[in-house]
Amino acid sequence: MPGLKGDYSIIRSPLITEKSSREVIFRKYSFWVDREANKIEIKKAVESVYKVKVSKVATMIVKGKTKRVRSNQPGKTASWKKAIVTLREGFEIKLI
Repeated sequence: MPGLKGDYSIIRSPLITEKSSREVIFRKYSFWVDREANKIEIKKAVESVYKVKVSKVATMIVKGKTKRVRSNQPGKTASWKKAIVTLREGFEIKLI
């Protein structure tokens, strides 16, 4: 089927930052996801890849930043999509 995405193409990688590490206590995990993926696709992909049950998915678009490259010329990093996934009680993901 055209447009059908696999689970591993939806979830690009987990985001391991200081802030996301604090949220693990509340069963919230952050992922860099495909920009075209919706909340239902993200939920199914996380449940399939990590063998857990998801209770909630929050998504946001992180805007690209202006950076200086080469001979001090301005450039821009790409915008990307972030998903914060909340797991059901009793489930956890071992990322580290």
